[in-house]
Amino acid sequence: MRDRLVTQELVRLMEKDVDTYEHSLRLGKLAKGMALMMRLNLAQTRQLVIGCCLHDIGKIYMPDSILKKKTSLTEREWRMMKQHPVLGADILRIHAPEEQTIIGIVEFHHERWNGTGYPCGLSGTDIPAFARICSIIDSFDSMLSDRPYRSGISLEEAKEELRRHSGTQFDKQYVELFLQMPAEMLHRFYARRASVNSIVQPST
Repeated sequence: MRDRLVTQELVRLMEKDVDTYEHSLRLGKLAKGMALMMRLNLAQTRQLVIGCCLHDIGKIYMPDSILKKKTSLTEREWRMMKQHPVLGADILRIHAPEEQTIIGIVEFHHERWNGTGYPCGLSGTDIPAFARICSIIDSFDSMLSDRPYRSGISLEEAKEELRRHSGTQFDKQYVELFLQMPAEMLHRFYARRASVNSIVQPST
């Protein structure tokens, strides 16, 4: 996948909703950390990082009345919101059909280990591995982030939530690996604002 396409889609997301854009960049940083922990090669690292950066691009097509709503979504609005993984995957199938691993991250990052997620209700190892990782770091960052209807929680509280849902919502082995990420690395990720290029470019 060309860097130009990644940047283009993230700029579109930024224009749609800055909070979602910044969340996506933070996921890219966390994905880089996980890639280091897993000792992934450069190609695998790039797939994981780009997939996590682009995981929410389907929200470009969500109405502002839903995406930026400051109160709880209605059942109808929630059904619409749950379409964003499929919409994002469809974008990538058009522009980068060869990137099946990245498409899998985008399409399946809301699936749950116990089969109660969406859009397909996949469970266990039927969920692509990198999508399982994205699910963990997506939830972790969301818990830390302030929302109009709640304040973010602390790093330690977010870690405890991952432990609590390990083996049900999340793949236990990847939760355990994520929790081994040094605290100073996490603090550094959240202390510095990063550019798109600094995230998607592989470390040397």
